[in-house]
Amino acid sequence: AGHLLGEPGPPVDPILRRIAHRHASLGVGPGQYPVVGAHLLAAMGEVLGDAMTPAVHDAWDEAYWLFATALIAEEARVYQRIGADPGHPWRPWRVTARTVATPEVVSFDLVPVGPDPLPGYLAGQYVTVAVDLPGGDRQARQYSLSRAPGTGSLRITVRRVPAVGDAPAGAVSSHLHERVNVGDVLDISPPAGDVTLAPGTTPLLLVSAGIGVTPMIAMLGHIARLRPERTVVAAHADRCPQQHALRSELLDLGALLRDFRLHTWYDPAPEAAATGIAAGEVAARETRHHGLIDVDALPLPDGARAYLCGPLPFMRDVRAGLLARGIPPEHIRYEVFGPDPWAGIPPAR
Repeated sequence: AGHLLGEPGPPVDPILRRIAHRHASLGVGPGQYPVVGAHLLAAMGEVLGDAMTPAVHDAWDEAYWLFATALIAEEARVYQRIGADPGHPWRPWRVTARTVATPEVVSFDLVPVGPDPLPGYLAGQYVTVAVDLPGGDRQARQYSLSRAPGTGSLRITVRRVPAVGDAPAGAVSSHLHERVNVGDVLDISPPAGDVTLAPGTTPLLLVSAGIGVTPMIAMLGHIARLRPERTVVAAHADRCPQQHALRSELLDLGALLRDFRLHTWYDPAPEAAATGIAAGEVAARETRHHGLIDVDALPLPDGARAYLCGPLPFMRDVRAGLLARGIPPEHIRYEVFGPDPWAGIPPAR
């Protein structure tokens, strides 16, 4: 609303693109906007009470439809680019391999069922997986593609979301871990997402935590195949080496590059201490640290572009540190599966 009134704020186009990609990955179409608008305005009326005068109602109705029209147009462009039909977003894909990466993480290799070709995609994109759960519920979740394009299949790498306190275990991640095996078929939407690897030869900084390593693996694989001369600094934070999913693959891909450095941060837990790796030890172009990631300890090549993926607090702190070290905000891209509360806003460190 502030944008429509000309108030200062973050640029709205990147936000529109991000939402449009999310919507396209779920099959959202123009026919759903009247339903959303009617219920949104009704909910606002319940909350605002008498403050929701006819004039206020009409103003918000106009604002909603201006925003909706912009989104519908952007979604149409996304659907055209990815070759998807919003009325039929799902295609059947067969699981051809199931690989246990860690006790909490499993990778699934996927190929289309039938004659349809493998869709093209960009390193950093994701797919949406829709599953029918016991009890009849149908749920959809988005997972980054964890392998570079051009390999003849897609791969997703899924961390099981555990129950914590009153929060239940992840319904879809638990279903995939416990019930999906080689030969099973999953409903999957075409690859989407706007946080993709920029072409060129500029140095890259890939920063991840936990399962956020997945798009970084796809980016690194793409670079190793097409731009091995590109300088890459990778940084990853995890609980311990044993919980670091795709760690061996990360090192193998890095070994194919001319200039690759890996910095890892692991909690000082017993598992990490048992490895006998001291803080700052260097082996095979890797430097290990203990504790929380320290942005000031990262080497920053001149002109580097940064990509971040991990929990929101982690990305917020890393982004703030990179901004403080002089990386322009437009050179920092990050993947958020959910609302982005600081889009375009340089946070204070």
